[in-house]
Amino acid sequence: MSIDKLDLELLNNEYKNKSPFEIIKYVYDKIGASRVALASSLSIEDQLLTDILLKIDNKARIFFIDTGRHFQSTYDLMDRTMRKYHFNYEVYTPENYDLEPLIREYGPNLFYKNVDLRKKCCEIRKVKPLKRVLATVDGWICGLRRQQSVTRENVNIFEWDYNHSIYKINPIAFWTENMVWDYIKKENIPYNSLYDKGFRSIGCQPCTRAVKPGEDVRSGRWWWEDPDKKECGLHIQKHNAE
Repeated sequence: MSIDKLDLELLNNEYKNKSPFEIIKYVYDKIGASRVALASSLSIEDQLLTDILLKIDNKARIFFIDTGRHFQSTYDLMDRTMRKYHFNYEVYTPENYDLEPLIREYGPNLFYKNVDLRKKCCEIRKVKPLKRVLATVDGWICGLRRQQSVTRENVNIFEWDYNHSIYKINPIAFWTENMVWDYIKKENIPYNSLYDKGFRSIGCQPCTRAVKPGEDVRSGRWWWEDPDKKECGLHIQKHNAE
């Protein structure tokens, strides 16, 4: 079975006020657990969803893209999460034949030089590995929230991913950051220690910094760029309508 693309608007209206548990159970029922995977960057949103998925199905598919430039605390959290929930992540990495010539030509810190090179780095380290895993599923689950940034303010719970021709499900699209933290603390879910040091969105170490009080959640990501361009390519839709 599958979700009818024509019914996405109706589904979004129906499930807007339902819990992530209800949303994920619906997706599993319609698509099948083996054909759906959670994309985890170990953020608080993804940790919340990891907890929910594994409570629903202890064999849930959860993947991590190891760019090779993550903080050590992210890897430490990955290890703690695996031990707590007794599961293994599906891990995807950049291809050497893509990465080696890029670094050879532009150096290890190319992302600081201009937006195009930063996006090229993201494409090789994140987008291409993502394409490999998404080729194995009919739907992917993400921890996107409308409150995170201007580039995500129109995110819906159920979407059609035109880039990969699969469903995209954002179960906490309408949640606030405080709601996420309340769940994290209530369920005693492990989280990245950098959150206690002023970080609110954590990606690769060279491209992430702590944020100041009052700043946007994702202002610490690629802080040298225009806020309207702050996406790595994982969540940019190239085609919004058929």
